[in-house]
Amino acid sequence: MRTRPLKVALLGCGVVGSEVARIMTTHAADLAARIGAPVELAGVAVRRPDKVREGIDPALVTTDATALVKRGDIDVVVEVIGGIEPARTLITTAFAHGASVVSANKALIAQDGAALHAAADEHGRDLYYEAAVAGAIPLIRPLRESLAGDKVNRVLGIVNGTTNFILDAMDTTGAGYQEALDEATALGYAEADPTADVEGFDAAAKAAILAGIAFHTRVRLDDVHREGMTEVTAADFASARRMGCTIKLLAICERAADGASVTARVHPAMIPLSHPLANVREAYNAVFVESEAAGQLMFYGPGAGGSPTASAVLGDLVAVCRNRLGGATGPGESAYAALPVSPMGEVVTRYHISLDVADKPGVLAQVATVFAEHGVSIDTVRQSGKDGEASLVVVTHRASDAALGGTVEALRKLDTVRGVASIMRVEGE
Repeated sequence: MRTRPLKVALLGCGVVGSEVARIMTTHAADLAARIGAPVELAGVAVRRPDKVREGIDPALVTTDATALVKRGDIDVVVEVIGGIEPARTLITTAFAHGASVVSANKALIAQDGAALHAAADEHGRDLYYEAAVAGAIPLIRPLRESLAGDKVNRVLGIVNGTTNFILDAMDTTGAGYQEALDEATALGYAEADPTADVEGFDAAAKAAILAGIAFHTRVRLDDVHREGMTEVTAADFASARRMGCTIKLLAICERAADGASVTARVHPAMIPLSHPLANVREAYNAVFVESEAAGQLMFYGPGAGGSPTASAVLGDLVAVCRNRLGGATGPGESAYAALPVSPMGEVVTRYHISLDVADKPGVLAQVATVFAEHGVSIDTVRQSGKDGEASLVVVTHRASDAALGGTVEALRKLDTVRGVASIMRVEGE
């Protein structure tokens, strides 16, 4: 074993960063044995230097992250500060000064992954980011390496623990959205400002990363269709149960049937209770991968939190350090397929539409005519009502999102339709 340690700079020492530092210290001997050389925490960049950080030598703490990554003797930079800047500049600076990078920064990778990979390649360094998607669950390495000889056609998953906790609580306890969100906040699953989670931004960034790797195509955050789950109601869950379904916020990345394009989207959807994702409870994540040769694979586990995310970071650190010792680099960006990303209007799936209508003869015929005129075939219809008010629930066969959008727009113009209460896609069938 080489005795000179590999030096690691840690950018950020919050929930994840502190766990990375702790594991590096407590598992130092095991890490050295697995890597073939000891690893040494050479510096920790933070915003609040006066905060007590148990187990970390205060002499290693600095507020000058730029100077730390420019030192020249740093072998690996671990970036867990998040956000776009200064993380982007710090990472490219690290490459320019000879360090490889391990990052957990989903937003940055989704937005600027191509440029960061190019910078890593230019300087002959690694960029690893397993922790950017689904915490401790191994996803990126299996997609990038284990399935490198296969053709992935679909990635369907629950990749945000906060939203899954909220929806699971609404389903199992009958809680309303706000009540379930309040519980998630009290338990530490939701941030004080939960917008990134509940509006789907977090899941969309992860979807962009997964789609890019799965389909060997550059997929940016702006390419991902995104809808949040704040409008999901108890009535939606009641309808889902009548169909033998539940509701999840899903990230869905698909290759078109002809293989000529891909789509990436995040939105709430009904899925059958028989689907493996339907039983993913509380704040857990799970991703279902469908490929030609391997068939159907499911990856499940904790998708967030200090220890799970640090586990993924340390896995990347071991791989990057091994590459460093061997004078090699691991897999970089694979975007050779360069498939176009189709707009949401071309996505084909089933739909559940709930309408508030007048309770009088002929309404159902009018509604059915609108669906037919837009080429959307109806599978089932359920109607209930009294005293002049009625609810009409329509479940369609597979249709394009554009056709469904045109149908809904026309329905809203009918005098007998008083409102479109809910529109939800039906997936996993």
